[in-house]
Amino acid sequence: MRSFLLGMLHIEIGQVEKAIALLNKSNDIEPRPITFAYLAKCHALKGDMPQALNCVASAPVDELNRALDLDTVGVSLSRVGLHEKAVGYFTKALDIAPSNPQFNYNFAVSAKFAGNFKVAREHFERAIKHAPDFYQAHFALSDLGGINEASNHLKQLSQLEEKVQAQPEGRLHIGHALAKEHEALGQFDKAFEALVHAKLPHKQRSVNTLSDYQSIFKHLYQNLTITSAKSEETSNAPIFVVGMPRSGTTLVERILSHHSEVASGGELQDFGVAVKEVTQTSSQLVLDAPTIEKAYHCDMTAIGARYIERTGFLRQGATHLVDKLPFNFFYIDLIRRALPNAKIVCLMRDPMDTCVGNFRQLFSINSPYYAYAYDLEVIGQFYLAFDKWISTFAQAHPDSIRVQSYEALAHCPEKEVKDLLDFCGLPWESQCIQVENNNLPVSTASKVQVREPINTKSIGRWRHYEKQTATLQGLLATR
Repeated sequence: MRSFLLGMLHIEIGQVEKAIALLNKSNDIEPRPITFAYLAKCHALKGDMPQALNCVASAPVDELNRALDLDTVGVSLSRVGLHEKAVGYFTKALDIAPSNPQFNYNFAVSAKFAGNFKVAREHFERAIKHAPDFYQAHFALSDLGGINEASNHLKQLSQLEEKVQAQPEGRLHIGHALAKEHEALGQFDKAFEALVHAKLPHKQRSVNTLSDYQSIFKHLYQNLTITSAKSEETSNAPIFVVGMPRSGTTLVERILSHHSEVASGGELQDFGVAVKEVTQTSSQLVLDAPTIEKAYHCDMTAIGARYIERTGFLRQGATHLVDKLPFNFFYIDLIRRALPNAKIVCLMRDPMDTCVGNFRQLFSINSPYYAYAYDLEVIGQFYLAFDKWISTFAQAHPDSIRVQSYEALAHCPEKEVKDLLDFCGLPWESQCIQVENNNLPVSTASKVQVREPINTKSIGRWRHYEKQTATLQGLLATR
């Protein structure tokens, strides 16, 4: 019992590895479903899906009787993309504690990712009913859409905005919720003002993150031409879909995962984790300049083999697996070296649409990847660095990457999808174009849009903010 309680404490303070060791020790003394429930949480936080699922198997619904424990497993399953499996845990948790705002919210998030928008809306509203200042639920409700003059939440959001001024995270959520609703009503000036106000306290984080990213790019260029021992990993299973966030990566993943030979892994951290495991660098970050630098001098076969080992179970009998973590663009040269038979598809979208799309999006606040997105000029500088890196890599290794135009895909889907499948070594299957019929869960910012047929509606959307983005337009004109 002491090891279990200490493990729980270490989860609360963010020391996940220590928590795992303590919970495993508790299980060595007396294996209990509740202990496996929190081990599942730890492994899900690490992005280790196989271990998380192993632990869930030892924490079945009918052996957990506390609502918190059930909700914990549900969140763990949702975190690794298994939203349907999470339903049983969430349902039982809410049977026990139906008025708990957090449990309703967690269930709603999972339902939203699974495409059950009606259920999601119902439980977001329940969460707000029992906790009127629950700012995450307010944002999530606005994010579902359905806003019009007769049905909106602007009054409630404006009142709550006053309350959260001293809470940077609350300010972000409510500011983005206001922006969503003002946009839906065509009030773009007010939407932009809400975004700028919400993001202002985080501006320095953007500046610091850009500096970190520029250091990584510097090491990538320095190592692009060095030679390394050829990897012996021969798997052709991986298809990496990379690009700036909000550039169409989810759409391409939906196209590919609708093919009979392709499974979807979602946004996997596994390549970066494989690099980190092989390099054994001392920093707490998976992606940083020292780790990238050391990776170029490590065993590429070991990196490739570790990635295949970590992700193989996700294929579930399919020949190929899509990994669509956008930020894998930092790793494309290492992917080329470690997994020489893998395919890499990089989305390129109009720079202004991409950058404004990043500014409009509320990304994961706790993820270090997205901390650049609180300042428009920083986003623009990051885009320029990304664009230069992709162009340089594609010129050096044209056969290793397909640079896919989002606009071409939207305007000419059949031609572009045929070419995309051909690049990936896949035979033509007409259902790939019908992304609206792909029923796989979507855990990204595009969860609503990709359930529609391929269309051109989002092309040129940045022009709603043309007068507010003159500086960004000038910056991007230099590319």
